[in-house]
Amino acid sequence: MTFIVISGLSGSGKSTALKTLEDADYFATDNLPPELWGALGDLAAARSIDRVAVTTDARTRDFLAALDSSLLRLKQRRRDVRVLFLEADAEVLLKRYNLTRREHPLGDPSLMLDFRRERDLLAPLRAVSDTVIDTTTFSAADLNKRLLDWLNITSSFDLRLFTFGFKHAPPRDVDLVLDMRTLPNPFYSPELREKTGLDADVAAYVFQDGASEAFYQHTLTFLRDVAERARTGGRHSYNVAIGCTGGQHRSVAVAARLERDLTDLGARIIDHRDMPTQGG
Repeated sequence: MTFIVISGLSGSGKSTALKTLEDADYFATDNLPPELWGALGDLAAARSIDRVAVTTDARTRDFLAALDSSLLRLKQRRRDVRVLFLEADAEVLLKRYNLTRREHPLGDPSLMLDFRRERDLLAPLRAVSDTVIDTTTFSAADLNKRLLDWLNITSSFDLRLFTFGFKHAPPRDVDLVLDMRTLPNPFYSPELREKTGLDADVAAYVFQDGASEAFYQHTLTFLRDVAERARTGGRHSYNVAIGCTGGQHRSVAVAARLERDLTDLGARIIDHRDMPTQGG
């Protein structure tokens, strides 16, 4: 079992770090006192959970006296225990607090005083840490990448494709909507009307001329760029809805082709929402 303890200064990125590990299939728990680490490890092992991450910081200050003994017992029972400590310059922490307007857990009238007291309070945790990361110059994406590198985890990414018909209303729970209604419409061909975009002759009709092919290539380039930006920005998935009038022909043909052309970004079709299961 890998058991990660995350600690550090308020505003240094602990929530981002815990979310990163949760997305990497760690069982993640926030603000757990040291005396409960061993019990959580035992419970996780009983459930065959082999990745656990917890945060412990100034909010658990009344329990930090048990830090050394709790950590020793945990390391005696678990093979891979690592302690990560995050910190940043006080001026940067102050700017982050001014943006979020959160109250510091120590609650002094002066944030700068809070930061100094917090450093002293957490000094024992910092001293036993395996890794200390200064996030002063980090964005959330930088911290995400640094953590994945630290744990030797390759970040997966899913580009999820959905098709729909505008006459049935676009889906609301996606990141991007693409409109294919300017492409040639097989609905007006009697031979193709009852077929779908998964049929080769329908796809050939949709991409029948140079203008249609150029439109598709522009769409492919745009979507690749957007998805790549999402991936490098720390996203683990990106949902794209592709629409035409009825959701049967053009959107389906385009989605099928995008799935083939963007396999390197994990493209996969999740649902043809409005495509009939049979002709009609």
